Amino acid sequence: MKRTTVYSVIDTLKEKGLIRIDLKGLKQKYIAENPEKLEVMLERRANEFQNKLPEFMALYKLKGEESTIKYYTGLEAMKNIYMDTLKEIKIHEDYLVIANQEKWYTLQSEFAQKFIEAQAKLKINICLLFQDSPIAREQKKFEKNFNRKIKILPAGTPLNVDTLLLPNKLIVLELTPPYMTVVIENKSLIELHREMFELIWHSIP
Repeated sequence: MKRTTVYSVIDTLKEKGLIRIDLKGLKQKYIAENPEKLEVMLERRANEFQNKLPEFMALYKLKGEESTIKYYTGLEAMKNIYMDTLKEIKIHEDYLVIANQEKWYTLQSEFAQKFIEAQAKLKINICLLFQDSPIAREQKKFEKNFNRKIKILPAGTPLNVDTLLLPNKLIVLELTPPYMTVVIENKSLIELHREMFELIWHSIP
C-alpha cells in the first residue's frame, strides 16, 4: 500500500479509537486496540440509530406520489404562495388559518389588504384564528364585510409562525428572517391539523 494511504487509514482508526500509538525512542509504533472496542462502538451506533428511527419513519411516511414537502425562502416567495392559494381553492371549500395577523399585516400591510379584498370575492369558508392584537380586533369588527369568520386566541398566545390549511395543502410560514415557507401535501398531516384547528375553534366562544 502507498505510504499516504496507510497514513490516511491510520488517522481514521485513531479518530475512532481503534488503534493507539506507543513511543519507543524516536519511533512510533501503531498498535490495534482490543477488539471489544468494536462491540462498544457498534452498540453506540445502534443506540444512535434507535434514537433517530422515529425521525426517519416520519420522513418515510411523507414520501411517495401523494406526499411532498417544498421549502421556499424570502418575502416574495411567501406572497406568491399566498396568492396561489386563492387560485387553487374551490368554491365552498374551507380556508383555515392560525396567525399572528398584526405581525403579518405590519410586515406587508399593502399586500395584506389587497389579499384580504381578493379573498373576500371568493365563495369559500374562511375561518381565522388570530393572536390577540389591536389589528386582529379591528379586523374582527369588519369580518362580515370580507366574508370571514374570526376568533381571537387567548391572551398570551405568541405566534411567530402562521399556518394555512387548505383541503390539499398545509402551509407553514415563518414570519422572521429568512422568512421560510414550507408547503406540505400529505393527507394524514392535513387531517391532523384540521382536527386540531376544529378543537381550538370550538373551544373559543
